[in-house]
Amino acid sequence: MADRRRLLADLTPLRESAAFRRLWAGTTLSSVGGALTAFAVMLQVYDLTHSSLAVGAIGVAQMVPTIAVGVLCGPVVDAIDRRKLVLVTSGCLALVSAALAAQAFAGLDLLWLLYALVAVQSSLGAVDRPARSTFVPALLPPGQLAAGLALNRLSFQIMLTAGPALAGLIAAAPHLGLRACYLVDTVSFTAALYGVARLPRMRPAGAPARPGPRAVAEGIGFIRRSQVIGGAFLADLAATVFGLPLALFPAINAERFGGNPRTLGLFATAVGAGGLVSAAFSGRVGHIARQGRAMLVTVAVWGAAFAGFAVAPGLWLTLGMLAVAGAADAYTVVFRGAIVAAATPDRLRGRVMAADYVVGAGGGQLGSLEAGVVASLTSPVISALAGGLATIAAALVIGLTLPAFARYRRPEAGQRAGPAEGPPERPAARGTGQARTGVTASSAR
Repeated sequence: MADRRRLLADLTPLRESAAFRRLWAGTTLSSVGGALTAFAVMLQVYDLTHSSLAVGAIGVAQMVPTIAVGVLCGPVVDAIDRRKLVLVTSGCLALVSAALAAQAFAGLDLLWLLYALVAVQSSLGAVDRPARSTFVPALLPPGQLAAGLALNRLSFQIMLTAGPALAGLIAAAPHLGLRACYLVDTVSFTAALYGVARLPRMRPAGAPARPGPRAVAEGIGFIRRSQVIGGAFLADLAATVFGLPLALFPAINAERFGGNPRTLGLFATAVGAGGLVSAAFSGRVGHIARQGRAMLVTVAVWGAAFAGFAVAPGLWLTLGMLAVAGAADAYTVVFRGAIVAAATPDRLRGRVMAADYVVGAGGGQLGSLEAGVVASLTSPVISALAGGLATIAAALVIGLTLPAFARYRRPEAGQRAGPAEGPPERPAARGTGQARTGVTASSAR
């Protein structure tokens, strides 16, 4: 019985930290609403164009502001109260969701407007997500960090499982449709705002960074010197750029299963369900010492599962391959989050988390574009298959060319890893409750 309990997700952070509990619950509810909007935008663009390339172009509308704003916002996150910053960005994101609902109710069906609203949404998210990613290490002691990251991933998987399934049902309902998806998302922001509003002040530890080119360069230099953090980012990029064929889902659904919105919803639900199971049984993840090697293995499994999805002959096997991909992805993100959190001092956390968000969200957006372009030149099946095989090859190359990352071991309990492969850093002063993450969603995955 004790061994069985150790397999389950560690709920200690939820039991012992009321602030983390409120943040987790609010984020989970709001994320389900966000999944409805992501589904609705993808389906609305496909209904307007019947083009995988047009769906992939959503990634361009997201990627450009994500990279541009994400790179520059890190010093801002390291300079001001992160709680107040997230309250502002979350309020603005709620307004964008309201605008998406308004255009749907008005029946505008303007492709450029959808792309523009998605771009504004991504710009705000590029500030909101890195700031949110600093909350976990500020609320939890170091010994609970891995458990907190796994619970955040569990929240993300709940969103991936419930969100698309609910979106498919709502979109297919004759009196609801895409308008209701957007409207539910707008209302769900109240939960996220409540969870953040009840947090304590979240000022960075030590002297705040002064936003500007020098602060940006300092963060980039730290990442560049660290083979461990660089390896984690590259492994995640390989998975999202090559092996994340979300832009192909509508076309493959139309080609194989008649284009029913409920079936399209099951695609993303299967990915979420696989990740939900692995996140629920994540109790052992915090005890894996060779986190770099483990991340490379899960990236390779992710690629193999999407290659299997490309050639699976029936619906159930198709959904099974997507579930395996989701299970591998859940562990990949937890390993990446734990590695980056342990190797980053608090005074640089905003800048590194901004880069982490750009990698997670920008990589997925670039992956959607890549999948759409290859599919337009060949076919959706060839695009998904080639991407999965390329992901496996990339994991092998990263393991061979970045041995320090492949050998990386988690720090002992109660200790904090110093910056890897870089000059020694002075320990950051501990702020109130300072003890990290990121669920990049993304958005990111």
